[in-house]
Amino acid sequence: MFELRRKFLKGGLSVTLLPTLLGTGMLVPTRVLAVEWNTTAFSASKVGEALAAYGATGAAESRDILVNAPEIAENGAKVDVEITSNIADTNSLAIFADKNPTPMCGAVAFSGPALPYIRAQLKLAETTRIRVVAKAADGKTYVAFREIKVTIGGCGG
Repeated sequence: MFELRRKFLKGGLSVTLLPTLLGTGMLVPTRVLAVEWNTTAFSASKVGEALAAYGATGAAESRDILVNAPEIAENGAKVDVEITSNIADTNSLAIFADKNPTPMCGAVAFSGPALPYIRAQLKLAETTRIRVVAKAADGKTYVAFREIKVTIGGCGG
């Protein structure tokens, strides 16, 4: 009984103090945790434009980027893809679907000793080649490709 009362009082106290702390500016974040949104890359309608906006036009093909995706996707509305980069000091991974209305599907940035791994569900318009671009800490970009056959279109088809 006393533990429940104690939890209730602690919770009530924090709820009472929260608006006060927010109003005084004491709970202002000191740094932004999200990466800046790359509007140009995400809104491009052609894969070449999206790659240029992302900064990956001269990417070298690499076998160190492992793309695990089905060869045939029964439904393009939900295609599971797993990506792992074995490239040293990978800073980010981005996924592009060549024939989608907006080719850039997503990008994830990594910091420190994080494992460069992504598991994503893509929406593919039709049978297409996906490409995964990895950016390394030294500024170099690498790319890996995977063809996925779609039997039922997911976005627009």
